[in-house]
Amino acid sequence: MDKFGKAQTAPRREDVRFLTGAGRYVDDIAPGDALHAIFFRSPVAHADIAVLDVQEARAAPGVQAVLTADDLESAGVELAMKADTVKNRDGTDAPDPFRPVLAKGRVRHVGEAIAIVIAETLDQARDAAELIGFDYEERDVHIEATPGGLALHDVAPDNIAYDWALGDEEATEAAFANAAHRVEMRVEHNRIIPNSMEPRGCFAEWAEGRVHLSVNGQGVWGAKRVLTRQLGLPGDDVRVTNPDVGGGFGTKAMMYPEYVVVAHAARALGRPVRWMSERTEAMLTDNAGRDLVSTARMAFDDDHRLIAYRVDILSNLGAYNSQFGQFIQSNASSRVLTGVYDVQDVFVSAKGVYTNTTPVDAYRGAGRPEAIYTIERMMDRAARQMGVDPWALREKNFIKTFPYKTASGELYDVGDFTRVLGRVRREADVAGFPARREAAKAAGKLRGIGLCCYIESILGSASEDAKIEFRGDGTVALYVGTQSNGQGHETVFAHFLADRSGIPAEQIVVVQGDSDLIPQGGGTGGSRSVTVQGTATIATIEKMVAAFQPFLQEALEVEAVDFDGTAFRAPGTNYAITLVEAAEMARKAGRDELLTHAASATLPGRSYPNGAHVAEVEVDPETGQVDVVAYTVTDDFGVLIHPQLAEGQVHGGVAQGLGQAITERVVFDETGQLLTASFMDYGMPRADTLPMIGFTTEPVPSTANPIGMKGCGEAGTVGALAAIANAVADALAPAGVTDVQMPFTPLRVWSWLNQEDPIAAE
Repeated sequence: MDKFGKAQTAPRREDVRFLTGAGRYVDDIAPGDALHAIFFRSPVAHADIAVLDVQEARAAPGVQAVLTADDLESAGVELAMKADTVKNRDGTDAPDPFRPVLAKGRVRHVGEAIAIVIAETLDQARDAAELIGFDYEERDVHIEATPGGLALHDVAPDNIAYDWALGDEEATEAAFANAAHRVEMRVEHNRIIPNSMEPRGCFAEWAEGRVHLSVNGQGVWGAKRVLTRQLGLPGDDVRVTNPDVGGGFGTKAMMYPEYVVVAHAARALGRPVRWMSERTEAMLTDNAGRDLVSTARMAFDDDHRLIAYRVDILSNLGAYNSQFGQFIQSNASSRVLTGVYDVQDVFVSAKGVYTNTTPVDAYRGAGRPEAIYTIERMMDRAARQMGVDPWALREKNFIKTFPYKTASGELYDVGDFTRVLGRVRREADVAGFPARREAAKAAGKLRGIGLCCYIESILGSASEDAKIEFRGDGTVALYVGTQSNGQGHETVFAHFLADRSGIPAEQIVVVQGDSDLIPQGGGTGGSRSVTVQGTATIATIEKMVAAFQPFLQEALEVEAVDFDGTAFRAPGTNYAITLVEAAEMARKAGRDELLTHAASATLPGRSYPNGAHVAEVEVDPETGQVDVVAYTVTDDFGVLIHPQLAEGQVHGGVAQGLGQAITERVVFDETGQLLTASFMDYGMPRADTLPMIGFTTEPVPSTANPIGMKGCGEAGTVGALAAIANAVADALAPAGVTDVQMPFTPLRVWSWLNQEDPIAAE
């Protein structure tokens, strides 16, 4: 690797065990004597519980316990889950309604957990759950994300979860009043089920008064804090671990009720308890993503310069606040509200609405895809309405001077959006598109091209810790505060340390996901991992080098020792001592304090990945089938640490964006029943729905971290939605279709082409 310089692609060390079935996922490592848990869940969306009879279930063969909310409360468990809330526009705190870990008195969405059944075998637990007597008095159901209806919670009249705003409404409206051109559009963001490859699951065990919860999450410290509070335990008595995790995408970043209940059950029974969600159960209960409607308005002057932008959002939060749910479509979304464009008169209002559906929270991008989708759909709509080229309109309105403070208060440190746009234009062969459109027309197809110019801000904690430990077996342990969900962190972090310290990568062991071994950390989410963890690793290396220098000066009997990134050298001598050799010298000298080094780092600011996506689609007017036939990406991720993994992240993000744009849509009926509760009904993207993806970079190093990098984990999804939607709109425009909304299923597209209502047809 060093032969070719820093930050080169290296084979993923994780792949051998993952591809040979040697991964250690939570269901693989549960204790052999663990009891099996099944959750009895609500069959209705909104009802008062009239009867909950668990006596027969408790007497069933193999059953060790059936626990309800009353049982947990009697045992001293804090029932209420807590969530982060925002400030309303009037300065008051948005409500955080009571959300019990097991339903108490009322159920508010289909699939809400009511009781847990624990038995010796999984089949025994399933059979016993069928014996639970449950009767209820149904209440009116509120499904749509509009204020009103029967209140789900007394603290939220009209089901309004929050009423948040940012910007100068008066100045924005004044700019609209004086504008030469005004554009307005309603933009729908369809609800998504994340559907990670590995469903949620956990096991819990107690020993010597301590609980150990192993959960397939995106970090252990949030879960530890929740267990500490809800189980009434000192922090030292709670250990949380994350083993291998088969995908997270935001939905595994927060605490769920099941984990608290399983942990308590293990304490109550004195035996380990395990639970693994089934696929339909996951589709019913995993936090959903998106599900909002934005009404957007743009104002332009005579020269087609954007002078004002307003967005009014109605967001579906589901039945309860999930941990970050209120934050996503308010603060998180607003950070990139104005995209890559120079506009200061801005106003955004966001209302969250409670409905009798599964809670909604972070999903890949967490607010950034929604904001960019809205503004990029609007730029295409504006160009079409004003009769100008959509590429030229964007370039005219690009931010060109940096650093740039946006209307929402973000400080974009660097960027070159014009250079990125020029590169993607060449790579996508935009000049050749008219000929391709004519060829498609001759074949009976409608062909369209769509552009999205995106920017995102990395989120999550700006601070992280790292620890480097020289072990007696010759390995070097790197303790990190993030958590891999399949991205390749073990490879990246090991080679990052190797690059900057000279420690051979094959000797480095990455340790993650254990709150006993790593006292604090920010986990994985918001494209933060490599940027923040890498910065902490650099700080640890610097501290380690500074600690070894005086020791080596004394041991070598020299006046000075320098470190050149691979070895310590004494000027005027031929000494060249690697860090591994220095550690072994310290071990032999009894200087054990030199074998472990730790440091913390805090980023001075966020970085802002940006880029441009170009999609080409072909539409069959006979069937409404949309095929993405070409896809090109040019990104600015700053300094790339592992180019192959960065490209892989983009590919995965584009796949998830394509899924939302074309195939995925959560559907509830009027009673709140989920109609898309299996892969027979929910349209996941497949290999044959994805084209080959061209990927290039035009990096401008970030000034917000010492590495110069920008996060890449969510960028693919942020850019994909609008690129594909704009391509579909472009393909259908010659047929007189003026309004298209995701997902672009065959029925919807065929209905638009035939001037029928797709919603009625569905």
